[in-house]
Amino acid sequence: MTFEPEVRSRAPALALTSMLDVIFLLLCFFVTVSVFSQWESEISIKLPSAKTADEPERLPGEIIVNLDKSGTVKVNGADMSLETLQSRLKRLSSFYPGQPVIIRADKDTRYDDLVKVIDACRAGDVWNFSLATEGAK
Repeated sequence: MTFEPEVRSRAPALALTSMLDVIFLLLCFFVTVSVFSQWESEISIKLPSAKTADEPERLPGEIIVNLDKSGTVKVNGADMSLETLQSRLKRLSSFYPGQPVIIRADKDTRYDDLVKVIDACRAGDVWNFSLATEGAK
């Protein structure tokens, strides 16, 4: 006795569940990235202009140190003393040698305050630091 399988034709279906999951994860990623990118621009720092300024490629994990004209150091929107900055950079450089740091100093900042931040970077064993400028207008 032979049994013939019943042939049913099914229309092909598109699996929307996994596509919706991917779209949701992308949405979460872009919302998170936009929030973190606003932290550095919330501080009202007027960068000095330079004729040779160009937009460098952002490196993953770089630390942005903001220095306003009163000499206040801010990292991720939080005020920080030079000693705290130095100890955090020291700890980071022990885990990640070559840690990039960008110093965003206001154009009216005293040179002495800028040198203190650079000294804190060097004492924290961070040598990969740069000074942010904006293009000449």
